Amino acid sequence: MPLVKNGAPAEDLFTTVADDAALPDGPVLVSAERFLKEADALVARNDEIGVLWPNSKDVAELKPYLSRLSVVALTFPKFRDGRAYSQARLLRERYGFKGELRAVGNVLRDQALMMTRAGFDAFAFEKAADAEAFGKALATYSHFYQPTGDGRATARDARTGHAGLAPVEG
Repeated sequence: MPLVKNGAPAEDLFTTVADDAALPDGPVLVSAERFLKEADALVARNDEIGVLWPNSKDVAELKPYLSRLSVVALTFPKFRDGRAYSQARLLRERYGFKGELRAVGNVLRDQALMMTRAGFDAFAFEKAADAEAFGKALATYSHFYQPTGDGRATARDARTGHAGLAPVEG
């Protein structure tokens, strides 16, 4: 599965580990269920830890661990299911998550720009062609009406000379 990080193809340094498998040395991605069961032991490891978080779970459950997590991989089970967009914005704008926010599952190039605006900075594409077209997808639009935490000024801000809204904290 091709990975794009910060706008460029990247090697995935994280090993996805099944719930019943032993943890290897190095950075690992574990399921939400395993993470919540073994959170104390996992965050105490000397290696980086990431969690595969389904879009049906409340990201507030991750709040106590966000400073120790390197990756939160949010799932898009199908292109019509956009709950992970809301989860991404909550993680970035409300909870201040600074680590890698990865989109996994049915990640399509047509949605890459909006995913970026929601706070995603890594994308696990199912098709190599989608990963290759990532840069073009990001250049599709230059002005936006909706404010988000990505720091881009809205069309209104551009017209009125404002720099944009600061991210909400809380």
